[in-house]
Amino acid sequence: MATNGSRRRVLVIDDSHTVRRSAEILLAQGGCEVLLAADGFEGLALVASERPDIVFCDLQMPRLDGWRTCAIVRRHPRFRTLPVVLLSASESAFEDQRDRMDGSGEHLVKPFTGEQLLDAVRRLTGEPAGPEA
Repeated sequence: MATNGSRRRVLVIDDSHTVRRSAEILLAQGGCEVLLAADGFEGLALVASERPDIVFCDLQMPRLDGWRTCAIVRRHPRFRTLPVVLLSASESAFEDQRDRMDGSGEHLVKPFTGEQLLDAVRRLTGEPAGPEA
């Protein structure tokens, strides 16, 4: 899916400006092209229009939460295999809702590190995150 050689296109969906900005900086430093969305609806629009290689999506957001956003992505034939990594401030959110993960067994607990983000990009897209990887 990458359109810039080995440069990965990453979408971060989170209602927190701070989390979006932190992820943007960490991923860009790793050589990724970063797209940002403030909620699930905006994120779904970017999935359709920008075709990211991987999505990081917060669980708890107003309007359309991460569970539903992931489920919608999984139901669309074109995006069924798009890697989605769910984000939450609590590991218990994943433990309590494991059956709702709807195809996304991947998750990260906030606060995350750049290494964790880039490792997920590498593992789930099967290619280097950036030119130096």
